[in-house]
Amino acid sequence: MYVGAAVRDGRAQPHVLPVNRWTCTILNPYYSQCLQGSSSATATSVSSPPVSIPTTSVPVTSTPTSTSSVTLTGIAASAPTTPPSKLTGKTPALGWNAWNAYGCEVSEAKVVAAANQFISLGLMDAGYEYINVDDCWSLQSRNSTNQQIVPDTSKFPDGISGVASQVHTLGLKFGIYGLVACLDAGTATCSGFPGSLGYESLDAATFATWGVDYNCNVPGNWSDSGVSTLCNSNSAIRYRQMGAALAAQSNPIQFNLCIWGDANVWQWGARVGHSWRMSGDSTASWSYITSIISTNAQYLSYVDFWAHNDMDMMEIGNGNLTIEEQRTHFAAWCFLKSPILLGTDLSLLSAEQIAIITNTELLAFHQDDTIGTPAMPFTPAPSAPTVSPPEFYAGPSSAGTHVFIINTSGSTASMSFDFANVPGLAGGGAGSFVVHDMWAGSDLGTFSGSYSASIESHDTAAFLITPA
Repeated sequence: MYVGAAVRDGRAQPHVLPVNRWTCTILNPYYSQCLQGSSSATATSVSSPPVSIPTTSVPVTSTPTSTSSVTLTGIAASAPTTPPSKLTGKTPALGWNAWNAYGCEVSEAKVVAAANQFISLGLMDAGYEYINVDDCWSLQSRNSTNQQIVPDTSKFPDGISGVASQVHTLGLKFGIYGLVACLDAGTATCSGFPGSLGYESLDAATFATWGVDYNCNVPGNWSDSGVSTLCNSNSAIRYRQMGAALAAQSNPIQFNLCIWGDANVWQWGARVGHSWRMSGDSTASWSYITSIISTNAQYLSYVDFWAHNDMDMMEIGNGNLTIEEQRTHFAAWCFLKSPILLGTDLSLLSAEQIAIITNTELLAFHQDDTIGTPAMPFTPAPSAPTVSPPEFYAGPSSAGTHVFIINTSGSTASMSFDFANVPGLAGGGAGSFVVHDMWAGSDLGTFSGSYSASIESHDTAAFLITPA
């Protein structure tokens, strides 16, 4: 599923375009858009710039509020506008993805082992349900007779339908990485495997026949002249075509749009799919965690049921993240209601890491079936400075009002908020309130006026606040 069109394992890939003069704009290390010109030109080779994760937030781009005066022509006029299924994707996805752990060394045995570990580690009981295969699962050529993508039987001896059946037998759901295009005119993935450009209906039907419940779709270079922000942009049309093909299948398939935050996807993504990537590929670094929180915090008003900003896969268990940073990683994905797909070898997780990813109260906020909106940044006190990423968030759930505090500093800090400043708190914050620690699952006491907590460097505190 979540893989960058220009990057694998943090390495930029060269992109050689066909002989037809493609004029390309590399928007970031993960996403390019190319416009085909005359057929008389020579081949063009474009290389990606070095990969770097930005530490500043992405600027908000102004967007027309109406397209009523626009006359659509060509494919924009004929592209399907089928909305995504409402039988799946109401709350953010919870699952596992093979890429971070295994890359192209994925296999049926490894996927089935992860599914069984969902049972043995208590992940299924905690609500995790998707087992997703990423890139490199197929042969490098389609079937010459029926044009279907062909699973690599050296990796998946029982085929994709066979591994999906094994996952389903355990009571779990199966997902697959289905590609529209990469940066090579849309005929192959970045790892050299067949893409779905021009084969959307065939591939969607094939995936459904195999028992796929979750699909991710990469548009790479199906072009716009610059970045368009409308649902009629070519970027959006690519997804509209696959979205309609998936929606036409008899079994509901949850659809994630791997567009890396380009083309203002948060504005139109819910008309096409259930979730959409907000950045390039995740890394097991504190800089990535703070960067994607900064970016996503600007667009939280677009998040609700069946509509989720995707901050990419979990890196818990990877790299050198501290336990505190892993707690923040998980908590932020929960309270911002991003899909959570674990991205590690589950057999190597410690008891402390398993406790983080199975925390019942944070997952209850993430999966709340009555309130679909995320926690939003708020100012904790009248004199509090504005920082990036925001450190204080508040939001409701069916249990009450919650406050989440991220300590982004390099040392332990005492961090406080006024009850009167917490949005939605009963009585406008007047009176006394019980503060409940969501990590520990216990009450901390009754307080009035304000509450202060000592929070370790890069850790996140999570509270439920209820009237005393």
